[in-house]
Amino acid sequence: MNNTGDIHHELDVGKLRQVLPQGPGVYLFKDVSGTVIYVGKAKNLRKRVLSYFTAHIDMSYKTSLLMKRAFGVDFLVTSTEQEAFILESNLIKKFMPRYNIILRDDKQYPCLRLNIREPYPRLRIIRKIKKDGALYFGPFSSTHSVRSTLKLIDRVFKLRKCKSKALPKRSRPCINYQMGQCLGPCTQDIPGSKYGEIVHQVRLFLEGRNSELIERLKKDMATASSQMDFEKAAGLRDQIRAIEKTVERQYVVSRRLEDQDVIGLAQKDRFYRIVILFVRKGYLMGSRNYSFNQETGPAVEVMEAFLKQYYSSTAFIPRQILISEAIEDLEAITKWLCDLAGTKVVIHRPIRGEKFRRVMMAVTNAENLVTGYLKDQTPDLMNTVRSVLRLKKVPRFIEGLDISNLQGVMAVGSVVSFVDGKPQTSGYRNYRIRAVDGIDDYGMMEELVGKRLVREPLPDLFLVDGGKGHLSAVKKIVDRQYRVSRLDNNNGTRTSGDLPEVVSIAKADQNRNEKCDRLYIPGRKNPLQLTADHPVLLLMMRIRDEAHRRAISYHRYLRGKNLTESGLDFIPGIGIKRKQLLLKHFKDISAVAEASPEALSAVPGISTSLAENIFLFFRVNKIQPKPAKPEEFEVQS
Repeated sequence: MNNTGDIHHELDVGKLRQVLPQGPGVYLFKDVSGTVIYVGKAKNLRKRVLSYFTAHIDMSYKTSLLMKRAFGVDFLVTSTEQEAFILESNLIKKFMPRYNIILRDDKQYPCLRLNIREPYPRLRIIRKIKKDGALYFGPFSSTHSVRSTLKLIDRVFKLRKCKSKALPKRSRPCINYQMGQCLGPCTQDIPGSKYGEIVHQVRLFLEGRNSELIERLKKDMATASSQMDFEKAAGLRDQIRAIEKTVERQYVVSRRLEDQDVIGLAQKDRFYRIVILFVRKGYLMGSRNYSFNQETGPAVEVMEAFLKQYYSSTAFIPRQILISEAIEDLEAITKWLCDLAGTKVVIHRPIRGEKFRRVMMAVTNAENLVTGYLKDQTPDLMNTVRSVLRLKKVPRFIEGLDISNLQGVMAVGSVVSFVDGKPQTSGYRNYRIRAVDGIDDYGMMEELVGKRLVREPLPDLFLVDGGKGHLSAVKKIVDRQYRVSRLDNNNGTRTSGDLPEVVSIAKADQNRNEKCDRLYIPGRKNPLQLTADHPVLLLMMRIRDEAHRRAISYHRYLRGKNLTESGLDFIPGIGIKRKQLLLKHFKDISAVAEASPEALSAVPGISTSLAENIFLFFRVNKIQPKPAKPEEFEVQS
């Protein structure tokens, strides 16, 4: 990389034309707060960036939204276009910009790992592929499929099954050896060449080279039979039969025994799904699917983004990639993939013949997944939410907000995310409230929302736990953010569609004989009263309860942590030196809080009476040991 461009606080076309270079690089659009909202790569930075200001007629919906929010641009110059590819991918992963197409995998698919650098390799099921020199096979479509494959390999071949990296020290072999499913290198003198032959057979099997494997085994069987070793010949015969049965169940899609990735794209209602079929040595070995559920733009951009993001992290790149959509940067992406794979890679969009039928198979699978996904997202319910709450659009993305504190002390706020009525834990966040002193629920809620508004992407709807006052507090800061966002350099105006709408929910007041929780809507004087079994009310209550649960749990965790860590400071007779002695002896404060008077007095410098005071302090004040940090609180803002 050569150099970095300055951040331009205003998108001045004339100035940009002067400072933007004509070489390759990466550009970053930023909003008024300085948040990166889009990262792009260009062969010619000046030509590419200036095209955003001249192509308004043919501009896609996503690009028009981007330019409405864009306030400044930064750029990074690279030596080659390949460096720009890598830099673009890294920056997208770092900033997760709102208007970039982000690869969203439904799940991490399992693979089989075979580390051939070990003297006696073993097969393991893993979910994260690393470029560590080991061989990875897959991905498999499900845990069941990978376990079935591993079970077959364990029965047919004789690799070791023990989980340790090195051979375990045993006095006698395990039961797998006794069952004839392991060579037992832990106790038997097995030559490396003999074990290596088994490893090679497993590799041929997993690579789909079954014809080659069967021929090798038949030759070994004939040799064993001619040498009168009928037991070995019978074992090889059983291996051949098991492999042939597996081959019969596999679906042949190509007679040319080639490795291919077949990628099909389907789209409906701005929701995209990509299915990739893995063809290895002519056999269809499995598939994988990815979803894009944001304002992504045309299918061409989705396919191009998928190729760049998927193959930047995968361990295996086949020599042929078939795609259902043409891409603009075909030559550059092909060269980049060739460099990654270390061999020739061809990207092809077939329009007829056998390869075209293969691509259409992937497209059909993608279409089925899109249809199934949209059916599962309960659109009727979300449309009902929009109608009942008088919202401007269907609130597919809803976030619940709540705060928790103890008499204004150690205040925290939590955000929970729901997508199409279902919780999305990756969007959960915890916040520390630091700018508000004393009991001020409205001020705390304003600080929470202010912190949340600086992070993209924003939801369609904020659901606030509280009454009319809480609704006003949140609405005020959202409107303030809207006024700041009006500093648009294009035409001076902006729609408020980019910012969330706000609704609050308050518990039923038993003193007023209210039976159901109340919903407050901006512009409506009285709360909205729905029946107890109304689906909209039930959904809002579920989101509110989840936000409340998380806020309370996070506050309790921090309170217990704080009380425990500072407990020793309140005990008379405990200074810095004795505190250090106690922590050095017991390793952590939890052990000090749980220790008996006898154990405490065993520490040098701690008398019997002082040990008794320490013991009583933790018991009388009911201070519990520091709680283990729950996994759900690992992500904070």
